[in-house]
Amino acid sequence: MADTNTCPPLTRASVLAAHALIKSYIHETPVLTNTTLDTLASTPRTAAELKGTEWDLEVTGKQPARPKIRFWFKCENYQRIGAFKARGLFMLLNGLKRRWKWRSNHAQALALAARENGIPAHIVMPTISAPPKIAATKGYGANVIFSGSTSTEREAVTKEVIEKTGARFVPPYDHPDIILGQATAALELQSQISSALSSSKSSPKRRLNAVITPCGGGGLLSGTALACSDPAAQGGPILVFGAEPSFSGADDGRRGYYSGQRVETVKSLTIADGLRTPVGKYPWSIIYEKKLVAGMYSVGEEEIKKALKLVYERMKVVVEPSAVVGLAVALFNEEFRSMVERDAGEEGWDLGVVFSGGNVELAALGRLFAEE
Repeated sequence: MADTNTCPPLTRASVLAAHALIKSYIHETPVLTNTTLDTLASTPRTAAELKGTEWDLEVTGKQPARPKIRFWFKCENYQRIGAFKARGLFMLLNGLKRRWKWRSNHAQALALAARENGIPAHIVMPTISAPPKIAATKGYGANVIFSGSTSTEREAVTKEVIEKTGARFVPPYDHPDIILGQATAALELQSQISSALSSSKSSPKRRLNAVITPCGGGGLLSGTALACSDPAAQGGPILVFGAEPSFSGADDGRRGYYSGQRVETVKSLTIADGLRTPVGKYPWSIIYEKKLVAGMYSVGEEEIKKALKLVYERMKVVVEPSAVVGLAVALFNEEFRSMVERDAGEEGWDLGVVFSGGNVELAALGRLFAEE
């Protein structure tokens, strides 16, 4: 396991330092807006749309939420290796070079970061991994070893690889350096939105009010929370929310958050395959114990597919299902939408949405939409 004893403290100041350390290795990914999606998010859902859901108007007796939402999409699908993971791995491996004597999307990011730092990489990947991810990982020069899809199977194969090679285990999300690296995306988002608003004719009161990110292992979500944790330095409070699939227990973060107990195992085949992992200990300490995340929400498979289709058709942007879970929450989760309506009032919110990645197999995408 990568040593954590000499890692920087988990603070916003450390996020700033992390960005300075890795910015020459990563892309400052673009931030996009879309009026059509703003309008859709700000339009109350109809009784027909809500019928049969937990928010069925005939059952709840409530009116549909009427939030006002302006989206800002941080496009980490344009990051190196096509996902935010590159940030955390470059941060971790830079730390390892300082502290050691040398060894999914995480796999690609680790392979790339290892190659550019002159370090051999042995990557354990489930046999059900998307072929493009496997091909890209091999293309970056890593030695790929396959395992079963459960965490127990992966851990067993990883242990064998470590014993044979003497390699160090590099975790995908449960490490302070990983979290600090992932946090740099939200740091950029703040600066990019501030710059865009200052140069536009928008209301002088407008600023980034909240950010929602997908949550798998929690590295991106906890890092985003750290980057948004200093109201004095960022022009005011920025709330941070996590988004998960609800299918087959993949909403472990949400369940743990509201029960007060971290869920340690997840077995789900949600289409949001990047979010099938339980929240790690270090991310949990930020998300729940430090109370830096304001809430956790989930959506079903159909809502994820609808959001994915909207992004493809309305934005012409290639993303993977995991990337749109936050957008799906903002569009379809009435609990979240009611909260925005209540807390934002008539002014509404400028809401940052992190598109976490764009590594999707085209054949699988075709099958996904063919099922409709």
